[in-house]
Amino acid sequence: MTDIPAELRDLLAQNEIRERIVRLARGEDRRDADLVRAAFWPDAHTDFGIFAGPFEEYLAWVVPGSPAVPVTSHVLGQTLIELKGAVALTETHVNAYHRVDDGAGQHDVLLGGRYLDRFEQRGGQWRISRRTMLYDWIRDLGTAVDWSGGVMGAPLHGEHFTGRALGDHSEVHFGK
Repeated sequence: MTDIPAELRDLLAQNEIRERIVRLARGEDRRDADLVRAAFWPDAHTDFGIFAGPFEEYLAWVVPGSPAVPVTSHVLGQTLIELKGAVALTETHVNAYHRVDDGAGQHDVLLGGRYLDRFEQRGGQWRISRRTMLYDWIRDLGTAVDWSGGVMGAPLHGEHFTGRALGDHSEVHFGK
């Protein structure tokens, strides 16, 4: 692959990096260890402010996830990628929704921030070697809405329309 022009090689690297970031967000939301594992090198380190540690400890924290957080949804914004040989420094904006059960009931929390990732290319693959989360804002929206009754006054005709971290309809959709 050394005969590929540098511009094309950079575009392919950027595409692979963005794909890893997107699949990682899905893996976190669906608590899918295989998707999360595919985004990180085994010797990677993470720091989320509320958790910091080596990759295997991070994986055990995220999958199966806390029963106190039954639903999450990470929406990714732009990703800035600076390629420097076999290293890429990235910043990805994220807005995240978390339904949190604090024991007194469920409430909805929104937060915005940025993932600062260091990717390394090893053996032809790009994966994260270090991730740091920066928090730009957070908003507790209060008591969670019960979606089981429908949306905007219209009832849902099946349970599979409401999302969950585990066992939602997307597993059927992707054949899991």
